[in-house]
Amino acid sequence: MIVALLIAGFAKAQDAKPMASPRDSVSAKAGKANISINYGSPSVRDRKVWGALVPYAQVWRAGANEATVFTTDKDIKVEGKVLPAGTYGFFTIPGEKEWTIIFNKVAKQWGAYKYDEKQDALRVTVKPVEKSEKSERLVYAVNSKGFNLTWDKLSVPVSVK
Repeated sequence: MIVALLIAGFAKAQDAKPMASPRDSVSAKAGKANISINYGSPSVRDRKVWGALVPYAQVWRAGANEATVFTTDKDIKVEGKVLPAGTYGFFTIPGEKEWTIIFNKVAKQWGAYKYDEKQDALRVTVKPVEKSEKSERLVYAVNSKGFNLTWDKLSVPVSVK
């Protein structure tokens, strides 16, 4: 009986499809701070992303499913403005020429459905950069100068000191 259940469970696991938007994370130093970003990583899958799947001028969870979570172990300057050490919900408001980057005091949220602007710790503005190559999956990268969100043919660099 137990063997039959184990075999059935194994067969079911073999049939399971990978998640459409798996959780991913990145951690590295930006300046002297250790930064980590945990996010759902959706794929383009032949969809129009910017201005369609992700509408312009609306708060976006900056990933899929649960809101993206941003953590820094030291106070940092994001685009010249101070963000205290801590863990934040990370949101954006995409635009064609400019994006608003948002660090919200409520780190654990599902999507942006209960996002409350009154809980914002910091908002800054950045300019997206068009890319020639396509990134099928949304990815974040942290480097000594800050971090980037890259998806489809767009990269959004954010300066950290």
